[in-house]
Amino acid sequence: MSTDRRAASAEDPATPGPRPEATAPTEPPQPADGAAASGTAGSEVGGPGAEPTVPGTGGVGESPEGPTPGEPHTARPPAAGSEPDADQPGRDDPAQPGADGGAAEADSPTEKGEAAPALSEAEAELAAQKIERERIARRKAERQGPVDAGAKLSGKAADLLAAVRAVESGEKPSPVYFDEAPTAPRKPAAPAAQPAPRPTPPPAPAPTAAGIEGVRAVLARGGAPEALAGPAATALGEDAAEQLAHDPWRLLAVPGVRPTQADGFARALLGPEAGPGDERRAASLLGWLLEQAAVKGHTALEAPTLESALARYGVPDPAASLEQAIGEGAVLVFHEPLGPPVAEGEEQPVRVLVGLEGYALAEESLADGLARLANTFDDPADWEKAATGPGADLIRAVSGHGLVTHTGGEAARAEPQALLAAARELGLRVCLAAHTPEQGAVTVAGLLAGTEGPGRDADGQFALDLLVVLDAPQLDVETAAALVESVPDGARLVLSGDPGVLGSAGPGRVFGDVLAARACPQLVSRTPDPGPIGELVSGVGIGELNQVDAPGKEVVIVPVRDAGEAVHRAVQLVADSVPRAFGIPADAVQVITPGHGGSAGTRALNAALKERLNPGPGRFGGFDPGDRVVHVPSPGRAAAARVVSADAQGLHLDAAGAQIVVPKEQVESQVRHGWAVTAHQAVGARWPAVVVVLPGDAAQALSRDWVYTAFGRAERHLSVVHGVDQALPHAVAEVLPKPRTTRLTGLLRALAAAAQDQPE
Repeated sequence: MSTDRRAASAEDPATPGPRPEATAPTEPPQPADGAAASGTAGSEVGGPGAEPTVPGTGGVGESPEGPTPGEPHTARPPAAGSEPDADQPGRDDPAQPGADGGAAEADSPTEKGEAAPALSEAEAELAAQKIERERIARRKAERQGPVDAGAKLSGKAADLLAAVRAVESGEKPSPVYFDEAPTAPRKPAAPAAQPAPRPTPPPAPAPTAAGIEGVRAVLARGGAPEALAGPAATALGEDAAEQLAHDPWRLLAVPGVRPTQADGFARALLGPEAGPGDERRAASLLGWLLEQAAVKGHTALEAPTLESALARYGVPDPAASLEQAIGEGAVLVFHEPLGPPVAEGEEQPVRVLVGLEGYALAEESLADGLARLANTFDDPADWEKAATGPGADLIRAVSGHGLVTHTGGEAARAEPQALLAAARELGLRVCLAAHTPEQGAVTVAGLLAGTEGPGRDADGQFALDLLVVLDAPQLDVETAAALVESVPDGARLVLSGDPGVLGSAGPGRVFGDVLAARACPQLVSRTPDPGPIGELVSGVGIGELNQVDAPGKEVVIVPVRDAGEAVHRAVQLVADSVPRAFGIPADAVQVITPGHGGSAGTRALNAALKERLNPGPGRFGGFDPGDRVVHVPSPGRAAAARVVSADAQGLHLDAAGAQIVVPKEQVESQVRHGWAVTAHQAVGARWPAVVVVLPGDAAQALSRDWVYTAFGRAERHLSVVHGVDQALPHAVAEVLPKPRTTRLTGLLRALAAAAQDQPE
């Protein structure tokens, strides 16, 4: 593949031209400084006006609208503080003060769920997921609750339980909880009878008008915007006004509020008492930092990282503040062994992780669920007669194991299909789930919500014998926990996906952690993706940007000088060149670009494409009938749709035949034009033709997984509007995905070791 601007004759797929050789990467570009944070409530109590970086540099969830235009790019854009993908992993360095993590300002839609029949699909899904999380929490509590002498809890689990009880009773937890490394995890107990289903508790009541008014009065006293009253009452509950009056830093629980703003609010309410060392401030800052890290993909952070972040926010004794927050149960601490087990009498090296209860519960529940499926499977079958064709190895592995992973590219998706066909022939109840709508598959969201798939049995588990999940890298830890918890004992679960694509929008690294733990059979597909596009993408996956032979113009490079020319060429390709050369209609051509903002981001490209392909006044809140749109009901979910009409109910969309109504007040946050999308929005989908736009100002947003994902969305034709010079080969060769701090690999390895030590 070429990156040379002299390839101008190849800019039109209808006009063959030479393909110059790709050149070697030059000096790596230096990352731009992050955007400085700003707070409307005054400067930071604990330090300079610019806010420190939010610790953690992993992946981040898709924001339906994206960040504010015009902010500088980082090497990998942060959550919502700079314009390239709001869902891209941030590359901010916790050691560099003054850079803005930005995650708090992401404009993801508020998740709501109710049981009323008129709820939208997204709301129904969120409600179902909430029910599942509550059920998981109950089951986890039953495992860890008070037990009689001789019961299952021991070692660190018993210490943790004692610490929790001490906190609940107002005592200080035992020092052993903080100072000692954990003992080996308890061995999986024999499967016990499931308790009878309990009635689901009603959802938390919506804030009352009186409650909102009380919050508004407190906000007014502190000089905070009255618009925060509703979100604050929702986030903090019915006693929100009392909480804020007593602890003004609780305002950080409201989405979008930053520490500088909470500090200004606290100073207005408390006066001189609002010092940087206030223990209430430190506790709220810890929760906020961990939430921002979750937006970036982490489920926990190392204790030294958190202490450094607290110090940059002016907390005078970060270690003591962290210890106090742990003692009060505001955050949880975990000791994860490092390296192989040491000899008796030697001290096992550990890393100390700190996390929030919700993500810790989800990760532990997921590890328990995966171990349960692997260990309760006792029905190996002889499927040798069915093990034929490209899926033979996968069929053999699944016939004898309850949990199997399968990796491969787009062509490898035929192997799970062959497995399903064989299982059906053998009379098994099977289900195929994918991240986005796909022929013959249900969506993971629809499966959890109960709107798609086999439904649930009397115990609330899926009525199936084999579940195959495609696009497994897109599973965040909470979704995966709800999914695995719903798979019955003795059933088979196959997690399948391409580990080279961008990771999940939510916290966790589920598929990568399961692969790293090696706790189950792993099948690697040998089926290569075909054609020049497959050859190009395969090279990108191993860090090579190769020139490929494309006699049918399957891959075309369109050099451009600036962002304006990039937009012009992209519109020309979509509206004219690709349809003329390949007979692919414009509606089947998808534009992918690194970010939402900037001169060649999704906003600019969508405006130009709408003007060319479906001009109109935007009479439905900026949309017209026939507009291609992306519906983002929750972070990480992006469904392609088309505008049909609008009325008093809201904006009516058609998503592959499914009718969606987006309430008027949610249109701005959940719907955006969809001729051009980000790579995270495109994950899991493919189009006959793809135009990838790489403007010069997006150079530092590129990484190997981004390029791999974007290029791999094309089936028949790929045009690359290229204005980033040597940044493209540099990104492919050297810019790897940023790691995420998670606990799942360690939990799975510990459970596997405990199972091996269990006597026969």
